[in-house]
Amino acid sequence: MTGRLYGPAGWIAIAACAMVIFVVFPILNLVVPESSVLHVSAFGVTLGGKIMCYMIVAVAMDLVWGYAGILSLGHGLFFALGGYAFGMYLMRQIHADGQYHVDMPDFMVFLDWKAFPWHWTWSEHFWWAAFLVVAVPGLIAFVFGYFAFRSRVKGVYFSIITQALTYAAMLLFFRNATGFGGNNGFTDFKRILEIPITTPQMRMALFAITGAALIGTLLLARWLVTSKFGRVLAAIRDAEARVMFCGYDTLWYKLFVWVLSAILCGIAGALYVPQVGIINPSEMSPANSIEIAIWAAVGGRGTLVGPIIGAGLVNAAKSVFTVAFPEFWLYVLGAIFILVTLYLPGGVVSLARRWRKA
Repeated sequence: MTGRLYGPAGWIAIAACAMVIFVVFPILNLVVPESSVLHVSAFGVTLGGKIMCYMIVAVAMDLVWGYAGILSLGHGLFFALGGYAFGMYLMRQIHADGQYHVDMPDFMVFLDWKAFPWHWTWSEHFWWAAFLVVAVPGLIAFVFGYFAFRSRVKGVYFSIITQALTYAAMLLFFRNATGFGGNNGFTDFKRILEIPITTPQMRMALFAITGAALIGTLLLARWLVTSKFGRVLAAIRDAEARVMFCGYDTLWYKLFVWVLSAILCGIAGALYVPQVGIINPSEMSPANSIEIAIWAAVGGRGTLVGPIIGAGLVNAAKSVFTVAFPEFWLYVLGAIFILVTLYLPGGVVSLARRWRKA
């Protein structure tokens, strides 16, 4: 199977998804009139783009958990860091259109800051923001992962440490002195590359870019796990001691996939922020990182497609329940996770295998 990404059925499914993302949705949103029942509203486009961002994160989680056996409860940190890195650029794009009509973010003016802090240097440049989206999550993941994997930290201990790291970062970003907007974070974005961000064309462009990123992430992950590297990674997941006995240095295999997963989360966060219109420290909450793991479990970890389905199902249910029954959503989410763990350990995708055998 090495070198083969998908069979004919797989490529047909990907082509169908691409058709929906790049043709059907734009037509239904931009061409079909609002009076038609077929029209897709701006809210629908934003919701679809947001869920696709979550799907990218779910694939990133599956790479480290499903194929490397590394359960991270801190992927929300990398997602938020990517969002903040691009959010700084979006805040600089507001220019003097803010409440105080000066070329600084409103929260800095309110706090009586006279100049931008050092980490905002070059943040007005798109290319620098794009670099930070990749570099910041990747660098933090590399440093943390190197020391953790070199020290042979694994299992529940690794999971707890990643959650503690995320929680510490959340507390740090809540502080006004860090220069990231404190509790409110970044919001009230106006434009990207001097193009208004709220126009239907820009919303659809962001939707399409997110769809392309999702398809690219899936193909990249599929190529990786079907290669020799992927087979070694699966062997490390199942019996790391034996792989080391065979002469492989497992540190660098785990570190590579860990950093790649963090970078994918950062890219997803950068795509999420302009579509949703806000980024604040709550994205780093431990609950969000746990929810990411639930997406992979519900869909079926170790399948790549399963976590995409899981992220879509869970977030679609979340959109319904948080509007109709907001006080019950966490109970529903917990019930879903318990039921899947007890009665469907292979996730939703395992149902398809059962039906084929029946």
